[in-house]
Formats: sequence, C-alpha cells, structure tokens
Amino acid sequence: MAPTSDFDESLLVQRLQNPETCRDAFGEVIARYSEPLYWQIRRMVPGHDDANDLLQNTFLKAWTSIENFRGAAKLSTWLYKIAINESLSFLEKERKHANVSMDDEATHLIHAIEADTNIDGDELKLKLRKAIAMLPEKQRLVFNMRYYDEMKYEQISNILGTSVGALKASYHLAVKKIEQYFEEND
Repeated sequence: MAPTSDFDESLLVQRLQNPETCRDAFGEVIARYSEPLYWQIRRMVPGHDDANDLLQNTFLKAWTSIENFRGAAKLSTWLYKIAINESLSFLEKERKHANVSMDDEATHLIHAIEADTNIDGDELKLKLRKAIAMLPEKQRLVFNMRYYDEMKYEQISNILGTSVGALKASYHLAVKKIEQYFEEND
C-alpha cells in the first residue's frame, strides 16, 4: 500500500483518538484505505461480492475497536491485519461449508476464478491468478502483499507476525512455484 508521500498517518491517528474528530477521521480512513484493502481481500477471496462484504466487516471491526488502537503499530498495518483475519476466517468457513479439504482448496479457488465475471483481464493475468491460487495459503498471502502491494518485508512481518527471513523464503518458494506452473501450463 503506497499512500501519498505528504500523508501523515500520525495526525490521522490523533484525530481518531479525539472523540470530537473521530467520526470525520474515520471517514478519511475509509476513503484512504478502501481500495488497497479491497484488493488485498480480493486477491484472497475470489468473489467480488464476498470481498465487498469482508471490506465492510473490516471497517466495522475497526470502527468498533478504534478506542483500543493505541498506535503501537501503524494504522495501515492494523487495518491490514483485520482485513486478512476477516478473509482467513471467511475462507475457513467456506471450506467447511463446501466440505473442501485444504488439499482441494486450490481446485476450489481455480473454479471460482474461472467463474468470476467481475474481473477483466487477459489470458496471462488469468493464468497468474490460477498459479497464485495453487500456492499454500501463507505463500499466497506473502506473494500478494509483496508482488501486488509492493510491501516491504518488515511491514508484512508486522501484519502476519512472521520473521522477515521466513517471509523471504515463502516469497522465494512462491515465485518458484508460479514459474513452475507457467512452465507446465504453456
């Protein structure tokens, strides 16, 4: 996520912590973070409507617990954590509801990607989405955050609670698996 360089997140946090300015500040949070959070969720959850619902849940959870946010982490990191946790919980419920094992999840995701009419894209982008869907959940998360959101490993570490070294290894393995998928599906 790359907010504009003149944006001072600490000033927004101060406004969020003030009861008189909190509502307006939260409107700014929604305006600033809706798109990057939507795409983070969307890359994890194949359906547009589900991603929109999860985005709303993310902001609802953030709003209801804003008084607990003390600024120990960056606001964006906190919001990403909420969005990722919401997405992971949703995916787990979906797996249970559809009676899909972790091993069959990639096939389930690929079918959802192929059926999705809300994403435009050429054949190469579709192939990349399928390759990413074949990754284990943690590698998929790390790859999406690093590749699409261009996050630094340190920020991903703060969000996922994983060491930088482990994240680098996950990303490297994800890239190798994606390359292999492309080689095998030419």
